[in-house]
Amino acid sequence: MKPTLVVLAAGMGSRYGGLKQVDPVGPSGEALLDYSVFDAVRGGFGKVVFVIRRDFEAEFREKVGSKYEGMVPVEYCFQDIADLPAPYSVPEGRSKPWGTAHATRAARSAASEPFAVINADDFYGRDAFAKLGAFLADAKPMHFAMVGYRLDLTLSENGSVARGICDVADDGSLRGVIEMTKLVRAGDVAENRENPDAPVTVPLDARVSMNLWGFTPELFGELERLFPEWLAKNGTQPKSEWYIPFVVDELIKAGRADCRVLPTDSRWFGVTYREDKPFVAAEIAKLVAAGDYPGNLLAR
Repeated sequence: MKPTLVVLAAGMGSRYGGLKQVDPVGPSGEALLDYSVFDAVRGGFGKVVFVIRRDFEAEFREKVGSKYEGMVPVEYCFQDIADLPAPYSVPEGRSKPWGTAHATRAARSAASEPFAVINADDFYGRDAFAKLGAFLADAKPMHFAMVGYRLDLTLSENGSVARGICDVADDGSLRGVIEMTKLVRAGDVAENRENPDAPVTVPLDARVSMNLWGFTPELFGELERLFPEWLAKNGTQPKSEWYIPFVVDELIKAGRADCRVLPTDSRWFGVTYREDKPFVAAEIAKLVAAGDYPGNLLAR
């Protein structure tokens, strides 16, 4: 059975200033997620599941999903802030989504085979999908994988970024993930400036998670078990978010799962800020010129 690609595309785009999931960056109007779907299909994936919000479903189906007809089966799931386990409900004043782990949980009805999870607004590269596709084709229950990128190749020149800093054992397994949400380049190192008075230094060659994960369906049972525990501790905080690295880290430390780090030579880039778009478009143009991608990615 071929693995499934789960695309997290329900983000608000507040820093970008618009619906960046469908914003064109390729020479024929392709969005970044078009390149991910293209690379996933040639890496052995057999289905795409988009996790979106209902308020832009019609636009997304028209501008994105329709492009893949005849290329790969597509399904849709919805991240809903009210999709909570009993007896929890949305706290008064809460408007922010619950984070990437909650978005992944939204795909629980559509992914019954090993699956990858990605962000819609990131470029991951052919090598990354090829390695993850090969891993998932023979994945065993609760044996996960994460594609690891060099930190210095993932920073933005236009503002701080959030990254999962990985602790990798000598055998290539992931020992843990530390989520840092205010990382910037600072000379020959990076700094996490969540606390401006005491920034944390991180080496530029550290391996980081760019939210390119490989899971088996058993993850969904773990999410159902862990989500109430997380809500009990964090659910009343108006801006708290439940991240995938938090879940993986907890499962590893509890001995309930292991996770292989798959280092990649692929270049990562994304559009966190609108100012990132010209750089991303230029990088895509270079890859097209080098023959890595066709000029019209989805031409029939």
